[in-house]
Amino acid sequence: MIYLFYGPNELARSEEIARLRARLPAEVADLNMSVLDGRKLTIEHLVAACEAHPFLAERRLVIVYDALKHSKAGKAREELRDYCARVPATCDLVFVEQEEIDRRHLLFTYLSKHGVVREFPLLSGQELLHWIEQRARLLNVGITSVAAQRLVDLAGNDSRLLVNELTKLANYVGRNGTIDQSAVERLVADQQEQNLFAFIDELSARRLASALRGARALIEDGEAPQYVLFMLARQLRILLHVRHLIGQRRKPEEIASELNLKPFVARKATEQARHFSIDELINTHDRLLELDHAIKTGRMQAETALELFVVELCQAQQPKGKR
Repeated sequence: MIYLFYGPNELARSEEIARLRARLPAEVADLNMSVLDGRKLTIEHLVAACEAHPFLAERRLVIVYDALKHSKAGKAREELRDYCARVPATCDLVFVEQEEIDRRHLLFTYLSKHGVVREFPLLSGQELLHWIEQRARLLNVGITSVAAQRLVDLAGNDSRLLVNELTKLANYVGRNGTIDQSAVERLVADQQEQNLFAFIDELSARRLASALRGARALIEDGEAPQYVLFMLARQLRILLHVRHLIGQRRKPEEIASELNLKPFVARKATEQARHFSIDELINTHDRLLELDHAIKTGRMQAETALELFVVELCQAQQPKGKR
C-alpha cells in the first residue's frame, strides 16, 4: 500500500506512522523499516529500500520525508510516479510532507487515485477542546472546559505542545485528578508571551533579519501590528522595573514576587534586561510612544511603524556601559 500524509499537525502524522510501524513484529521492526530524506532521494535508493526482502516479517515499511517538495519537475518526477505503480506488495511506502503541498503535483494526483491520501490539519474550536478532553483521559485525568479553553489561549493549537503541557499538568494533579484553570495558570507558559520574548531576544542582540522575521511571525499569528507595539511597550516597562531591581541586587524570585510575575517571566525578563541600560530602555519606550502617536494621527501605518522600530533599535550601537 502507498500512503501520502501531509498537513501541519505533526503529532497526528507521527502517531499515524507509529500505527503503521506497530504492524511490524516488534523484535525485527527496525530491520524492516527504512527512512529516506526527500532532499537526497534517488529512484535507485527508493527501489533498493522498497524491494529489500522483509526479514522475518511479511512486510517492510519505507517512509520518505518531503519527496514531493524536493522532487524536480520532468523526468525525475515521472520516474517516481511510475515506480509507485510497481512497489512490491510486501512494502508499505509512506510519503510524508511536512509543509504545504501543491495539489497539482504529479505525484499527488497519482496517489489520490491509487493510494491513501490523508491530510492532518491543526484542530480548532470545539473540535480542539474535545480532543484535549480525550487526551486528558488517556493520561488518567480530567480537565474542566474552562481549563481546556485557557490551555488553548496560552499554548495555541499545536498538538505536540498541547500534549507536553497536558502531561505536565497531569503529573501535577495526579492520577484521577482534575486539571482546573488555576493549575493551567500556574504551570503553562503563555505561548504568545514566549514568542514576544523570542522577538525581544533578537532585538536585544541587534539581529535585524531575525528580529524582522520575529515581528512578522507575531503578525502572522494573528496579532495586529499596533497590538504588537502595545505588547512591546508593556514588556519594556517590565524590563525597566526589572533593571532597577537588578541594580538593587534582587534575585529573580524576589523580582517575581515584587512585580507579581510568573517565575519563568521574571527569569526571562532578568536575562533580557541585562542587555539594556536604564537610559536605553527609557529612550526606547519613548520612541514607541512617538510611533504610537504617529499611527493614531494617521501619519504612519502600524506595520510600517513596527518595522521602523525594529530597524532603528537593531542599528543603534550597543551601549558601552549599563548603569
